[in-house]
Amino acid sequence: MKKQIPILIVFVTGLIMVLQFFVPHAASEFLFTYANDFVIVIGILALPLGIFSLMRGTVIKARKDPRERFYAIVTIVGFLVMAIANFRRDSGPDSLAQNLFSYVMIPCQATIFSMLAFYIASAAYRAFRVRTWLATVLLVTAFIVMLRIVPLPEPFSSWNSSLVQWILAVPNMASKRAIIIGVGLGAISYSMKIILGIERGYMGGDK
Repeated sequence: MKKQIPILIVFVTGLIMVLQFFVPHAASEFLFTYANDFVIVIGILALPLGIFSLMRGTVIKARKDPRERFYAIVTIVGFLVMAIANFRRDSGPDSLAQNLFSYVMIPCQATIFSMLAFYIASAAYRAFRVRTWLATVLLVTAFIVMLRIVPLPEPFSSWNSSLVQWILAVPNMASKRAIIIGVGLGAISYSMKIILGIERGYMGGDK
C-alpha cells in the first residue's frame, strides 16, 4: 500500500487537473484556485524538510572530507545569519537583512555569473570552430548578430539591423518554435508517465 496509495493519489489528482482545464465553468476555476492554494501550503510544509536536508548533507560531507569543512561552516553560518536577520522586525533599506543581500548576496551572484560567462565564452569558442558547413553558418550568423551592438556607420548600421531582425524573426523563431514544441511534447509524455504510474522517481525509486 505504500506504493499504491501515492500512485492512486497522483492519478486522481492529475486526471482532475487535466479535465478541469477543458471545462469552462466557475466550479472548474474554483478547483484550480483551490489546488494552487494547496500547492503553496505543501511548499511551505516542505521548506523545513529542505532545510533539514541541506544541513544534513552539509554535515555529512564535512565529516567525510575534512577539506569540505570550511565550506560547510560558511554554508551553515551564512544560513543562520540570513535567517536571524530576516526574522528581525526592521525591514528598511538600511536593515541587516537588506545590507547582507546588497553587499554579500549580490556580489557573490555577480562573481558566479562572471565565472559562468567565461565558461560560456569557452564553449562558444569550441562551437564556432569552422569544421563543417553548419559550423560556418553558425559562425557567420553569430558574427552578424553580434555586430548589432557595435556602433557602425549609418549605411552599415541600418542594413545590419534589418538583417538581424530577419534572422531573429524567421530562422531563429522557426528553430525556437521547434524547440518549444519538443519541450512541450516531452513534458506531456513525462506527465502522462507520472499520472499512469510508469515514472515513480518522486517516491524515491524507480521500482
